[in-house]
Amino acid sequence: MELFKKILIANRGEIAVRIIRACKELGIKTVAVYSEADRDSLHVKLADEAVCIGPANPTHSYLNITAILSAAEITDAEAIHPGYGFLSENAQFAEACIHSGITFIGPTPENIRIGGDKAKARQILKRKGIPVVPGSDGPVSSEEACMKVIKKIGLPIVFKASAGGGGRGMRVVKEEKEIEQAFFMAQREALAAFGNGELYIEKYFPKIRHIEIQILADKQGNIVYLGERDCTIQRRHQKLLEEAPSPVLNEKLRKKIGEYAIKAAKALKYRNAGTFEFIVDEDLNPYFIEINTRVQVEHPITEMITDIDIIKEQIKIAYGYPLSFKQHDIKFRGHAIECRINAEDPEKFTPSPGVVEFLHFAGGPGIRVDSYLYQGCKVSPYYDSLVAKIIAYGTNRQEAILRMKRALEETVIKGISTNIPFFLKVLVHPDFIKGKYFTDFINFINFYK
Repeated sequence: MELFKKILIANRGEIAVRIIRACKELGIKTVAVYSEADRDSLHVKLADEAVCIGPANPTHSYLNITAILSAAEITDAEAIHPGYGFLSENAQFAEACIHSGITFIGPTPENIRIGGDKAKARQILKRKGIPVVPGSDGPVSSEEACMKVIKKIGLPIVFKASAGGGGRGMRVVKEEKEIEQAFFMAQREALAAFGNGELYIEKYFPKIRHIEIQILADKQGNIVYLGERDCTIQRRHQKLLEEAPSPVLNEKLRKKIGEYAIKAAKALKYRNAGTFEFIVDEDLNPYFIEINTRVQVEHPITEMITDIDIIKEQIKIAYGYPLSFKQHDIKFRGHAIECRINAEDPEKFTPSPGVVEFLHFAGGPGIRVDSYLYQGCKVSPYYDSLVAKIIAYGTNRQEAILRMKRALEETVIKGISTNIPFFLKVLVHPDFIKGKYFTDFINFINFYK
C-alpha cells in the first residue's frame, strides 16, 4: 500500500509515542519535534529524526506554527499528525499546513472551526433534527439575554465557553442570585483560556452520563461509527476513567446515538476521525453537546473492542484511501476500560513532576499500556500531567474490571506520585461495579476514611 514516506508528529508525550508506533507498523518514517525540556523524552528517542522547536514554554514550541512547519520543511515531511491538545484543533494550523503543501492528518479547517464554536455546532445540528441540550440558540452577551433563556428552560443552568473544552469557562448556576457572578467568572476564564469570552447557556442536568461516539469519515463520503465510550468518571469536567461499551446503553439506544453522530457528520461534510459527544439523562434521553475534531485520549478502548487501529485509519484517510469497511462490518466484542495515569497527588490532585526512579508496568492477557515513561526520565512541570494510559480488555465488564485492578496493583512508578490509588478505590466501589454512576460519582470517593 502506497502511503506517506515521512510524517512529522506535532506533539509530545504518550500520544506522540502512539503515533510513531503506528507509523512504524505502516513503514512510514517519523519526525519528532521537541522543546528543550523534552530533549530526552521517549518520542524523541523513538523517531527516525528529531528537531528542537523552542524552549519549554509551549507558546514558543508546541504551539509555534512557524517552527513546526519549518521542521517539516527541513526534514521533507509530507504530512503532519497533530495528536490531541496543542494545535490539534487549530483551524489556522490546518490551513497553514495545506498552504505549505503538507497534508494535515485530521479534519478540514472548516470542520475544526465549527467544532471549536460549540454554540454554532449546536445550532447546525439542532436544525438537522439532532437533539441538543435545551439552552440558548447562540452566545449570550448580557444579563438580560441570560434571563430570557433561563425563563424559558428554568434553573439550574450551566454557562459554557463557545470556544471551550476541558471544563474551562464553565459555571453551574442553581439560584438566580448566582447568575451575574457566574457569568462574569465563566467569561473571564474563557477569555484567558481561549482568547474568546463568548458564552452560551445549557440546561444543567445534575445526574447524567457522558457518552461519546467515535466516527471515521473518508474523502469519498463514507462514514462509520465505532460504538460509544462512557466517559462519566470525571473530576471538574476532566475525564479520568473511560469504558466501552457503556454499561447503561442497550443495543437500540446505541444504534440511535450512533446514527445521530453519522447524521451530524454528514451535515458537516466531516472528514477523518472525530468524536460526537452526548449526555444521557436519568431517563436515557440523549442530547448532543459538542464535537472533538481530533483523536481522543481514550481512543484505545474503542480499538480494543473493534480491532480497528484509529491512528492508522487517520493516516490512510488523509492519504486519500476510502474506508476498507462498512458499518455492517464493524463488530463490537468484549469490554475495555482505560485509566488515565497522571503524575499527581492521589488525594489532592496536585501535580507531581520529578524523575522516574523505578518503573514497572503490568502485562499479561488483555493489558495495554500507552506511555512515554522510562526509568530515569523526567516528568516535566510544564505540560499536562498525563504520563500513561492503562487499558484493560475482558470478554465482559467484570473481567475487564478485575484485569484493570490486577494491572494497577502490579504497576510500580517511583520518584513521582500518581493517581493509581484513586482508581483502585473506584474499581471496588459498589456503584461502579454495578455500572450505576453519574458525573458526580467521585464525590463519593473519600480518601480520608
